[in-house]
Amino acid sequence: MRLGVLDVGSNTVHLLIVDAHVGAAPVPMASHKSVLRLMRYLEADGSISAEGVDAILESVRSASAVARQNNIDELLPMATSALREARNGQEVLDLITAETGIELQVLSGEDEARLTFFAVRRWYGWSAADTLLFDIGGGSLEIAAGADEYPAVSLSLPLGAGRSTIGFLHDDPPTAAQMNALREHARAVLEEALPAFADLPTPAHVVGSSKTIRSLARLAGSVVDGVGALDRFLLRRSQLDDWIPRLARIPADARPALPGITADRTFQIVAGGIVLSEAMAAFKVKELEVSPWALREGVLLRYLDHLS
Repeated sequence: MRLGVLDVGSNTVHLLIVDAHVGAAPVPMASHKSVLRLMRYLEADGSISAEGVDAILESVRSASAVARQNNIDELLPMATSALREARNGQEVLDLITAETGIELQVLSGEDEARLTFFAVRRWYGWSAADTLLFDIGGGSLEIAAGADEYPAVSLSLPLGAGRSTIGFLHDDPPTAAQMNALREHARAVLEEALPAFADLPTPAHVVGSSKTIRSLARLAGSVVDGVGALDRFLLRRSQLDDWIPRLARIPADARPALPGITADRTFQIVAGGIVLSEAMAAFKVKELEVSPWALREGVLLRYLDHLS
């Protein structure tokens, strides 16, 4: 069957269309993305502005048209932290349904972490053993760990790349003081999260997912041979920390000239790098492997499992 996952996130509205059946990996057939950067549309009271609501509606309409053109059998629509936390989030969700007919399922932060971990586990298989996962979105950082298909512990922290940029990196390029303030904030938030993972075994495999981490790995990481025809991207903390100060000195509009940095992530890539660096330091991680599968694949795989 042909399935579509519509992901209304903090940074983008992304439609992924795949051909899939039970027992097989989803095969990507089409992708449609609109850049939102919803954090810039937040009002002082935490609500999404009228301009932001219009941008969401236009993006969802555009994605819906692409879904119809591709004759999908089922659309799996979801929303994450931006709509989940917005003061007027429910009103916006109701408006989207009224205007487009699409009812977005709002995932909790824990749902995001669990489904992303599920996708990563399926990608790497049981040989990965105890796994620790970091996933950085626009609004939140998801951390999950465990040895089974679903994690033993899963947390969502308010350390997304977009949120951290808006909250701390007010200049372009950011100042050293702003970057240090973000580091201290991330360190404090992560320190509070560590006890939840204290009783778990040391992970045999550390994985990063999300566009932000993939971009950082392409910029600062290493490529090694993988299983089959695919390469593996590895990112060491030392490599990341070497690149962050250099990346921060470059204005946002010039960063897409660098390997891996795309226009939709250029404004928040420095904050994403700082958050990832602090997460790796907090969990004493020297190196992680980058997963090509993340939340959208997790939603697809769960749907297929339920069919079976």
